[in-house]
Amino acid sequence: MAQIKPLKAWRFNSKLASSIEQLTSPLFDVVSDRQRQALYANEINSIHLSVPMGPDPIKNAASTLKKWKNDNTIVQDKIPGIYVYYQHFSLPGSSKEYCRKGFIANIRAYDWDDQVVLRHENTMPHSVNDRVDLLRETQLNVSPTHGLYTDSEHSLEPFMDESMKNAIYETEDYQGVRDVLSVIHDANVISKFVDVLKDRQIILADGHHRYEGSLAYKHQSIAANPDHTGNEGYNFHLMFFTNTESDDLRVLPTHRLVSDWPGFNEAFLLDQLSNYFTIKPVDNASDVNEIILGKQWAFGLLVGENAYKIRLKPECIESISWNFPDEIKRLDLTVMHYFIFEKIMGIPGPKQSASRNIVFQRNFTECHSKVLHGDAQFAIITKELSMETIKEVCYSGYTMPPKTTYFYPKVICGFLFSSIKEDEFQLPVDTSL
Repeated sequence: MAQIKPLKAWRFNSKLASSIEQLTSPLFDVVSDRQRQALYANEINSIHLSVPMGPDPIKNAASTLKKWKNDNTIVQDKIPGIYVYYQHFSLPGSSKEYCRKGFIANIRAYDWDDQVVLRHENTMPHSVNDRVDLLRETQLNVSPTHGLYTDSEHSLEPFMDESMKNAIYETEDYQGVRDVLSVIHDANVISKFVDVLKDRQIILADGHHRYEGSLAYKHQSIAANPDHTGNEGYNFHLMFFTNTESDDLRVLPTHRLVSDWPGFNEAFLLDQLSNYFTIKPVDNASDVNEIILGKQWAFGLLVGENAYKIRLKPECIESISWNFPDEIKRLDLTVMHYFIFEKIMGIPGPKQSASRNIVFQRNFTECHSKVLHGDAQFAIITKELSMETIKEVCYSGYTMPPKTTYFYPKVICGFLFSSIKEDEFQLPVDTSL
């Protein structure tokens, strides 16, 4: 199953470690324009590698990386290790503090058909191409994707907890999350991590575009290398691993905003919805999240100044014509995308991921604001997905639409970088064998 390897990470030099908070950045697909501009002001912030700017951003990232290596802004660790990464956080409306425990390592870039790394979302091609270009020019995994393994015995947590007694970094990020990093160098302990994962499948929680970028680059490199062995750096990908059996693995809902639908008005939308859904007005829009909680095929609808609970009529579920197994047809998200976006709005399923009419938004308040101010025609409010549902989708071999899940918190960029350049990737001892 999954082959993982320790790595010799590139990290900001020891003099910069005290200001690591000023050097980290959000992932490329969640960083806002406002955040981006503020971070660009710091010439050594990690954003210059992950989301480079300028007329030729990819070349800029490569030249920045070369400069940082030459002037020792970043330095490669001399000993390979497994990097332990803990995220301490809380959720709105709750005083409970969570701690998502995990570790960062390289994993072989398995093709989807290998059924070792399992996806649950579709991707958008233009975002994948961007990541391929960046990987080709820099030979660097700038940030880890997020993978899930299942270990009901929690056999690795004691080693991670022990490592955390000697943290390398500790900082608070843009999400208000306390991020802590440590490293394990002990070869015997590293071998335990390798052994646990070698019998596991990995569910890709976050980073589908970056992972597909690694797959595409791997195949390009194989085609260009007549001496390909399978052990080259381009065969591997950087990943943050967490245990599906942890109580602190949170998946937040991702809502949908609809704009620029020709001929739209509220009366027409409600009339069309009534063919498939029961519709009940909600006095206070802020109550929608609680009203739909725990109810199958129920959604919130925000339109103008009004709010509604809409719920699929049970007899309609059998009319879904998409070629999915029953367990996928019965998902809330399938119901939403089939009946609202295909049947009512006329956007076929395969074209929905690229539709400019549909925007994914995690923040309920932002959804409500955009609808009230006319920046969106309406919003569909969804519920949190369970880990069991995500597993069910992955094991079925089918996928959900892009941005369906929002694993919280997001990992940050800047704690470490992983090179796939041969003289920087290869280890003195291969502990993965």
